[in-house]
Amino acid sequence: MDAPQVVLLLLAALSAGWVDAVVGGGGLIQLPALMLLNPGAPVASALATNKLASIAGTTSAAVTYLGRAKPDLPVAVPGAGLAVACSAGGALCAAAISSDVLKPVIMVVLLAVAAVVVLKPDLGREPRLVLRDRRRVGAAVLIPGVLIAFYDGLVGPGTGTFLVLTFTTLLGTDFVNASANAKIINTATNLGALLVFAAQGRVLWALGLAMAVCNIVGAQAGARMAISRGAGFVRAVLLCVVTALVLKLGYEQFA
Repeated sequence: MDAPQVVLLLLAALSAGWVDAVVGGGGLIQLPALMLLNPGAPVASALATNKLASIAGTTSAAVTYLGRAKPDLPVAVPGAGLAVACSAGGALCAAAISSDVLKPVIMVVLLAVAAVVVLKPDLGREPRLVLRDRRRVGAAVLIPGVLIAFYDGLVGPGTGTFLVLTFTTLLGTDFVNASANAKIINTATNLGALLVFAAQGRVLWALGLAMAVCNIVGAQAGARMAISRGAGFVRAVLLCVVTALVLKLGYEQFA
């Protein structure tokens, strides 16, 4: 790779870190950049290097949220423990299951997410009082820790968005604190997938570490901006990311 390609990848990592820290979806920027700007690398290497850069940003953002927001640790910590194993399982299955089969399903889910956010303008703006019974708490651990984590290891785009909506709808969490929970789980999903890819020798370490530094810078800016500007800002970014994801998947499916 020549210098301009590397610079563009570092800028993509910076932008991806910001988006991921606010609401998730940084893979929408970073993974296509890796595949377009380094076309000689195998797809698996692009996925693996994306995970290396992403885990640095999500870990950095999680630390910032822990100091300034109120993550639901009794839910997020056990969910993160499950997420490491389930994301690793998704990464192991990535070669066996075509992501093309999943794209129409993901599009429908993302459209449903957008509809919920648009039709319920108060969702996530303020914490909602909900009955935290065992069923809701269990679902808030298992859905992110098992289903979404497996999806992140298998495919990836939109993981942070799904996590935020899960905590908001199940536990009545506002968008800022839901993002805090999401960063903890997302760090674990990135770790699980990265361990598998590293064991398979897929990671481009030098490039990935350079992108990781930029991802951290973007993540710090995004996390601090989300905390200072509040749930309305996160909601607006969420809608933009969901729209971009739907357009990207729709183009890939039908173009």
